[in-house]
Amino acid sequence: MAALLAGAPAASTLAQDQMAISSSVPAGALEAVLAPSHALILERHLEATSPANLVLWSLRGLSVLDTRFNAEIRQDRILLLGEDRVLANAALAPLVAPGRPDALGQAVATALGQFYTAAWRASPQVREAGAERLLASGFEELFNHLDPYSRYVPAADAREARQRRVGQSGLGLRVAAQRNALVIDAVTRDGPAAQAGIRVGEQLVAVDGRRLGPRDPGLAATLLEGPEGSEVTLTLLRGGRRRVVTLVRELVVAETVTAERRNDILYVRLSGFSAVTDRRLTQVLRDAFAEGMPNGVVLDLRGNRGGLLSQAVAVADAFLTDGEVMRTEGRHPEANRRYLAAGQDLAEGRPVVVLVDGRTASSAEIVATALSERGRAVVVGSATMGKGLIQLVAPLPNGAELLVTWSRIVALSGWPIQGLGVLPALCTSLGPEVLAQGLAQLRQGQAPMGRMLARQRAARAPVLASEMTALRNACPPAEGREDDRLAARALIETPEAYATALRVP
Repeated sequence: MAALLAGAPAASTLAQDQMAISSSVPAGALEAVLAPSHALILERHLEATSPANLVLWSLRGLSVLDTRFNAEIRQDRILLLGEDRVLANAALAPLVAPGRPDALGQAVATALGQFYTAAWRASPQVREAGAERLLASGFEELFNHLDPYSRYVPAADAREARQRRVGQSGLGLRVAAQRNALVIDAVTRDGPAAQAGIRVGEQLVAVDGRRLGPRDPGLAATLLEGPEGSEVTLTLLRGGRRRVVTLVRELVVAETVTAERRNDILYVRLSGFSAVTDRRLTQVLRDAFAEGMPNGVVLDLRGNRGGLLSQAVAVADAFLTDGEVMRTEGRHPEANRRYLAAGQDLAEGRPVVVLVDGRTASSAEIVATALSERGRAVVVGSATMGKGLIQLVAPLPNGAELLVTWSRIVALSGWPIQGLGVLPALCTSLGPEVLAQGLAQLRQGQAPMGRMLARQRAARAPVLASEMTALRNACPPAEGREDDRLAARALIETPEAYATALRVP
């Protein structure tokens, strides 16, 4: 019998260990996530595709983890290839046969489960990446072929996001590590922290008696968050004096609406669309008009990346008495919807100018488009971002989430917001001289952006990339500037220019 080196296992033990590693991929758990995910994509994604494509695209995610992998279709089978051999194969027939989305989703999951198991056994890199990264890589490659906004959100990322909130959802404050301490970084107006007199810059020393340091933001998040209505005690340090404050957790929503009155014009800024944005806007408008009728309203949506779709409709509704606000279109019957206004014009018919820039997106673009196409507001600024796709959010068995694009937003005249964005009636991004010329043309009854606006409103999905570029170059996206507000004021103070801008195209 041959002697073994000290510490070296016998050959049979090596084989057993390799088998344990090779078979440790949680195939059943992976299929439990893959089946409902792919059924949802097949049934509801905006763009129709085949189960075979979903398998092939997902397998390309393996080559991100290990470049020796490749996948292809040969005759009636899908193959997973290694450097010099076929590692696994699956029949193509179940992936091309007619069937219900849930059955086809299960067929995709079964095929991928087989391929992922083979890849796990063959590749140390795949095993090192782990099952969660294996899933995520497959979805990333799949969605690279479908659209830029659908995505898979791993459970770990969701947990980290909760930690980064650092308690602001329940206490109306945000904590950050600065220098050698944890300090109060932001305080929400009218939240529990603000009502208790907590100020930005105070040091957070302890939560419920648990001491905290600059390396404990994650622990602070865990300690600060809790059920609505529960109490938490903070130990704070300000100006060398220590104090203890007890707060009651409640639902705190970040402020998204601010307003000021200048030159008898009401300027209302919307930074986002939260669950209460419409109520705050309603209150701001009613309070301002109760003090005296302004000459006009400037709704500032620059830098607004969007938020809740329902809030976009509600905000537009605040300036409209009836009629359609927006439409959505998709493959699934439930994706085709029309949203109607059913309120009252809280601006009481006064001129409204909407400010937009290259960062204005999503729900903010809906508001700008609706008010412009309904002839209720003039849009000023630059071309917006052009995010006009809507995602469904589906929880998955492993604690992750799947965001699937299932519909597109279209303007009342039929053109898609996605890719095109909103074009202004008065462009400010081409410089002061062009802006001055545009204002002069409007005073003379001519619309400087009329031709391009008419061309945009004639566009239909899918819009050619060359056409998108031509339209957006008419007023290139740019960051907001002071000229935007000056242009808005000039329009409100010049009724003939405002009237011309309102009518185009």
